[in-house]
Amino acid sequence: MYHSKQESPQTDLLCDALVALESREEAYRLLDDLCTIAEVQALAQRLEVARMLRGGATYQEIVRQTGASTATISRVNRCLQYGAEGYGRVLNRMDKRKEEC
Repeated sequence: MYHSKQESPQTDLLCDALVALESREEAYRLLDDLCTIAEVQALAQRLEVARMLRGGATYQEIVRQTGASTATISRVNRCLQYGAEGYGRVLNRMDKRKEEC
């Protein structure tokens, strides 16, 4: 079983809330209530950077297409290589769902 360095009763509640979501609309509703526009955009940008890195895009292509800084791209790349496999797991599931449609 995975144990995050961020575990706490509050982050457990957040994770449980994310797992309870049943649709994109519910996700938008929670994000609208929970985060600022800038926070949501930053999270979305990181996920797009991870998707592009997995697809073989260069840092320059990612900067051009997403506006992400090279520091953000490096951090996401480090997570893909040495992190907790969160990006990989969610992107694999999203790819699988896309194939099934």
